[in-house]
Amino acid sequence: MTTRRFPILATARAVAACSLAAVFATGALAQPQSRAAAPGAQPAPVGAVSGSAAEYRLGSGDAIKISVFQNPDMTLETRVSEAGTISFPLLGLVRIGGLTVSDAEAKIAEGLRKGNFVKQPQVTILIMKVTGNQASVLGQVNQPGRYPLEVADTRLTDLLANARGVATTGGDLVVLSGTRGGKPFRLEVDLPTLFGPSGREQDVIVQNGDVLWVDRFPMIYIYGEVQKPGQIRLERGMTLLQGLAAGGGLTLRGTDRGIRVQRKAADGKVQELKPAMDETLKDGDVIYVRESLF
Repeated sequence: MTTRRFPILATARAVAACSLAAVFATGALAQPQSRAAAPGAQPAPVGAVSGSAAEYRLGSGDAIKISVFQNPDMTLETRVSEAGTISFPLLGLVRIGGLTVSDAEAKIAEGLRKGNFVKQPQVTILIMKVTGNQASVLGQVNQPGRYPLEVADTRLTDLLANARGVATTGGDLVVLSGTRGGKPFRLEVDLPTLFGPSGREQDVIVQNGDVLWVDRFPMIYIYGEVQKPGQIRLERGMTLLQGLAAGGGLTLRGTDRGIRVQRKAADGKVQELKPAMDETLKDGDVIYVRESLF
């Protein structure tokens, strides 16, 4: 009798142990699930955090391809006219100029539905070439020209990047001109400040017809008793002493007592100045170093 009870008791203990282990395992697995289901524990969707980007609006001259799902005979490749219209089969003229792509798709689908041409139309518009919304980049850039505004929130830095950036002869000052609300618009932007704390405010959105002008870099001129006379690029905050150093310094016959700076005043007249060595130079200044008499 005793030999038969031990196997039964061992079996019972094994079953109890397995059940207890299952309970702990179930509880361990259920705990993370209950935490995951807790309100506010799930990460916010990406779209809710970053927000959706502004959608491109169709303009005159844009080449588009319109497709209707399961209706290949309605596929159309066309251009938006100067009046902002297209001629679509069964609907005739449809004005889509100024609409976003999704709004234009919904407008064509609504026309097909109301005309009982297609019960549940699914319209897709693909932009083949953007010509309706463009901006120009001129001046000292590596690739001047007209560039399409493929997205609605194209900014000044985006347009400058399309032109391959500022050329080596370009300065830090750029001018964006156009129209806003039917009135002339002009904005001068200092490029280095775009990357400062409040630079985003100056990185404005470019609109159709805007022109971005990049001016040449400022110059100073130095001649007389210097090692390397000629024109020199005026760096930001350059002083007279730094200008002389950029010119190679004085010759053996030159004297710092005979340094003069010729500067054009606001009225157009040229003034001759004798500035201090730590005085800041201005664009167009002419530095002349006289010969020492002794």
